Amino acid sequence: MNCSAEAQGIEEKDNDNEQIILENYDYSTMEVETLLLINKYRASNGLDSLEILNHLSIKSEEHNIYMIEKGIPSHDDFTNRSEEIIKTLGAKKVSENVGYNYRSAEGVLNGWAKSPEHKEVMLGDFNYFGISIRENQDTGKKYFTNIFIKI
Repeated sequence: MNCSAEAQGIEEKDNDNEQIILENYDYSTMEVETLLLINKYRASNGLDSLEILNHLSIKSEEHNIYMIEKGIPSHDDFTNRSEEIIKTLGAKKVSENVGYNYRSAEGVLNGWAKSPEHKEVMLGDFNYFGISIRENQDTGKKYFTNIFIKI
């Protein structure tokens, strides 16, 4: 599943971006592997690598927690999530891919690459991204949220 939004008529805030940049996020090995594979995939298609932005990973994690609580992958509340990112970071464009029950970084990358909509997001005109992969402790199923932005 993927979703996209562009900044249209949303008033950007003058926030202290230094504080946003310094936000901490502890990346798992699988999260790092997935981000590296996405950048490798972009490079193989002649595109620049994306920079990791912790704020996007935090927003991705919040969405994963929501999906785990609901028990289903979704783009619920994407409009509010994207508007917050646009206002906070001054993003011009926001997209996200979500995934469910992949067992590896290679698995989720391959799944997204085979889907025209997900592939379009991974190869889109973005310069930053973030990711969260969280496991439902009751079911053992993994939830993935990967947010991409253009600033």
